[in-house]
Amino acid sequence: MTDKKVIALGGRRTASVPEIAEDAASRLALPVFEPGWVWLVGAGPGDPGLLTLHALNALRQADVVVYDALVDETVLEFANPHAKLEYSGKRGGKPSPKQRDISAKLVELARSGKRVLRLKGGDPFVFGRGGEEALALVDAGIPFRLVPGVTAGVGGLGYAGIPVTHRDVNHAVTFVTGHMAGGAVPENLDWPSIAKGSPVIVLYMALSHLGAISALLIENGRRADEPVALVRNATLKDQSVLETTLGTAAVDVARADFKAPAIIVIGDVVKLREGLDWLGALEGRILKRDPLDMRSKKDAG
Repeated sequence: MTDKKVIALGGRRTASVPEIAEDAASRLALPVFEPGWVWLVGAGPGDPGLLTLHALNALRQADVVVYDALVDETVLEFANPHAKLEYSGKRGGKPSPKQRDISAKLVELARSGKRVLRLKGGDPFVFGRGGEEALALVDAGIPFRLVPGVTAGVGGLGYAGIPVTHRDVNHAVTFVTGHMAGGAVPENLDWPSIAKGSPVIVLYMALSHLGAISALLIENGRRADEPVALVRNATLKDQSVLETTLGTAAVDVARADFKAPAIIVIGDVVKLREGLDWLGALEGRILKRDPLDMRSKKDAG
């Protein structure tokens, strides 16, 4: 892949909730949010339309919403109008509350009899520290419920027209965090096995270490010309996509001044974007019917 391009996602979205969604929540007899409970809820990658009915139900009932940095503000508009909104976001390189303090706050609020909604971007159990917070609640004797959300490594890439699996490309995918708790490159991972064993690799929170990670993967057998895509602000109205290659990704990111938050995918599934960029098609892009050139390969065979 030789052409590098940044494509902005246009269009407008509204924060209104269709009446049919409210009606569905009622008809499904969704659970009651009891005082003294904490619900760990995934808000999805950003687009409010990707909220689950369980998430919407939690927002409508919560007394306190403790939300993180990747929760889109329009999602908060769905909350109970009497709910208190408390920001507890953690962003790399910026002053952030410590994880133990966030967990302690959840316990404190629940013990005061509040219905506590811990709202996290994506899915709480996918690089979201939801497991750590849940265990802290268990240790304190606080009842909790988990509400999974759409994770950016699947939903965010889907909005970019990139499937994480495709039977002509891969039957496995590996999700990897791009930094350790202290911000360093996760060198304790088995990079040789990841490089050789997974046709598709999805990197979370890896933008600042992309050069080092790319070098590790190439050193362990990945092609320097392997397709890479980065999706910034996935599913939001200002979503943008940078297509590049493993060997030039870090340079292209710097040249394009491509900023976090971004999800990164490495592998030939990136080629499918030429045929599956459904948002681009809405804006006039002509999609390629055979992005993997399978017909010519079959003819040759």
